Amino acid sequence: MSAPVHITLMISALLLGTALNTDAGVLAKAEENVKIALARPPTSRPMSIAYIPDYKRYYIADGGFGTLTDDTGRLAPSKSEVHAYSEKGEYLQSARPGLDSRSLYFNRNTSQLESITFNASSFAGFAPNCGIFGIKLNEQGELLAETREILNPNPAFGDASTGPSYDPAGNRYLAKQARSDKVWVIKTDSREKVAEIALDLAAAGVQIDEISHYFAAWTGIAGEELAVLDIDRKAVLVFDEQGRFAGRSQLPADIKLRSQNHYNGSGYANGLFFVYSETEGQFGTLRSFRISDQAAVQ
Repeated sequence: MSAPVHITLMISALLLGTALNTDAGVLAKAEENVKIALARPPTSRPMSIAYIPDYKRYYIADGGFGTLTDDTGRLAPSKSEVHAYSEKGEYLQSARPGLDSRSLYFNRNTSQLESITFNASSFAGFAPNCGIFGIKLNEQGELLAETREILNPNPAFGDASTGPSYDPAGNRYLAKQARSDKVWVIKTDSREKVAEIALDLAAAGVQIDEISHYFAAWTGIAGEELAVLDIDRKAVLVFDEQGRFAGRSQLPADIKLRSQNHYNGSGYANGLFFVYSETEGQFGTLRSFRISDQAAVQ
């Protein structure tokens, strides 16, 4: 005997609800927030972005110029700059701290702006001014051209070009490795990775070369901890802490992504995923998106 119609409908609704909850929290369509039109040409590429709530400011770190030595052995610090913008995207000021940044974040445990440089692992050989540095600010949140070394190069970071994310709750770093599905977990008191996360790209329906090569954002949202840019499909892919696919958040169709988006121009700050759109504005624009209904934007 077949089940009564009302029972069949009830079971179907429950099953449908379960299926819909698979992507609970991940927004199918990303919600655009602040746009930061760069007021100065990048030196040489925008690499990462941080937000400090006390100052209500965004800080954008450029990278691409390393520290060099001249014929006399004297250091010529990196030409790459860091730029400050208001919470509305208005340009405020710039400074040259002498770092070839790959990652920039506000460390709420130390209450300072911190940068992870190119070759923080020494994978590309020894070079000066590599590792983790604090970038000094004045009492108003203005950038100073002064730094404080926090950590010497640590091989646990792996690939020289990785742009690690910082997890303040776990006081650890997550570094996506080049052209792979692997994200290494690093604690600074260890010279080796403490764990490795394999992103389930097959479940997300993507190939390795279609996503960001060096950056995976740490969102801090339970069940949606990691986010990676899918350049080919103009979307942000979300995974949990074990690498299981949690959902896809589609970016606007009008955003223009280029091959360089595989290497730089992405970041996560203030509950927003940032993407560099090089063709918008005179020097390009960082566009931000809320990709989860659990993300708190200040």
